[in-house]
Amino acid sequence: MYGQGKKRNPRNTALIMDWIHICIGLLVVILAVFAFLNPEDNRFLFPIIFLLAAVLNVINGIYRFRLSGREKKKKLAAVMQLILAAVLVAVMVVSAITIWR
Repeated sequence: MYGQGKKRNPRNTALIMDWIHICIGLLVVILAVFAFLNPEDNRFLFPIIFLLAAVLNVINGIYRFRLSGREKKKKLAAVMQLILAAVLVAVMVVSAITIWR
């Protein structure tokens, strides 16, 4: 019928979000351990860690924004998370410039 397009089940979306959190979180922890065990040789990992954190915040921000509906407080929280992601991207760029220069 018309108007009955495919809709994602919220449980499937939440499960996907959980898997994204687990994978990116595990990557960040592993890279952070390597980066802090030998910072001189593994200093190139710091921008990657910041990038992964920014990606995680962007995904969370978009997910929260879509779920917020008409609630302004939830939309504001989602926008703040996207702003935090932008700050992390800026930190990543500064870190990459100082390390690779």
